[in-house]
Amino acid sequence: MKKTWFKLVSVVLVFVMLAACGESAINSSSDADAQGGSGGASGDTVKVGTILPFSGVYASLGKDLSDGMKLYFDSINWEVEGKKIELIEEDTEADPQVALRRVRKLMDQDNIDILTGAVSTAVAYAVRDDVDSNKLPYLASHAGGDDLTRAQRSDYIWRSSFSSWQIGHSMGEWAYKNIGKTMYIAAADYAFGREVSSAFKEAYTAAGGKIVGEVYPPLGNNDYASYLTTISGVKADGVYAFFAGSDAVRFVQQYEQYGLKEKMPLVGSGWLVAEDLRQTIDPAAEGAFASTFWDYNLESKENQEFVKAYEEAYDRRPTIESLEGYDAARIIAETVKSLGGDVSDPDKVVDAMSKVSFTSPRGPIQFDQETHHVIQNMYITETELVDGKTENKVIHTVDQVKDPGQ
Repeated sequence: MKKTWFKLVSVVLVFVMLAACGESAINSSSDADAQGGSGGASGDTVKVGTILPFSGVYASLGKDLSDGMKLYFDSINWEVEGKKIELIEEDTEADPQVALRRVRKLMDQDNIDILTGAVSTAVAYAVRDDVDSNKLPYLASHAGGDDLTRAQRSDYIWRSSFSSWQIGHSMGEWAYKNIGKTMYIAAADYAFGREVSSAFKEAYTAAGGKIVGEVYPPLGNNDYASYLTTISGVKADGVYAFFAGSDAVRFVQQYEQYGLKEKMPLVGSGWLVAEDLRQTIDPAAEGAFASTFWDYNLESKENQEFVKAYEEAYDRRPTIESLEGYDAARIIAETVKSLGGDVSDPDKVVDAMSKVSFTSPRGPIQFDQETHHVIQNMYITETELVDGKTENKVIHTVDQVKDPGQ
């Protein structure tokens, strides 16, 4: 009887131990899911979340960024170190509050490993604190507001696109030496337009130039008549302009209509004569000079291969946003590769990301370890008329431009 009782107790103890082990295994699995889902070290998928505008005024930019990313991931069969890349896209509508909800959904429901995107600087600023407090590796692939890698710098945010300062400052010295000693400024009245113009003024005046006047029309302006009339009454060697999208189309066309193109050369950022705008602007864009970090006509092997692949995939020319998406995807892939596919530790992810460098279609790129900002060439282009159509021609390179940070 004692032996029977002993055997019964032993069996019960075994079942208790097995149950405890099973509960422990379940709890461990739940903890792992909470910490990174299938994208962690034990999963077979790396989850990449994107926050881009797929509706609203910036929808075309969001699509180009997305298509650029997909083109690169296609080229590696959506796989790195045996891990599948899963792209989870969310539409921000270029609205900061919408974007914040989308990011929280990507973190809480989708358990993403890496975040990228944001076209609007306001969107990037809106999600900054959630990204930082949740230690979510974030590669900003377009938004260019200076503070994202200055006053709002985070250990978990790196930027592969550009800064306002890089765009404006890179044109200043060149304009002084090649356009003249006096310049008038016309720029859209919003944060980015002001930042770019300020950076241009900084470099232009440091070189010895003088700003003789400034106007800041509202964003989304249809008629620049009053501003152009003011500019026409000023004596200056040139006009520095920052406009983008439909604003750029209207400003450049009206600049010619008011007879200013022959009187004062038009100088500005690459968005003034962007690849997706010039067909609409033609031929008013002829003779404009612009600063940019990529152009369709760069003659490098890397760019020619990128352009060919993009046109074959989408039957249209790539834009600067297409290039940004393509490079962001490669940076993410290179990061995952250097970690052997293990993206479970966000600190190791951002450390690996910070060390990525390669020759992009835009030229050699790497990250500044202090500012977390991309170091890249800036190009001065001149818009020419070729067979009745405008094309940009790279006429000068400013090598390896670093944003100064604070």
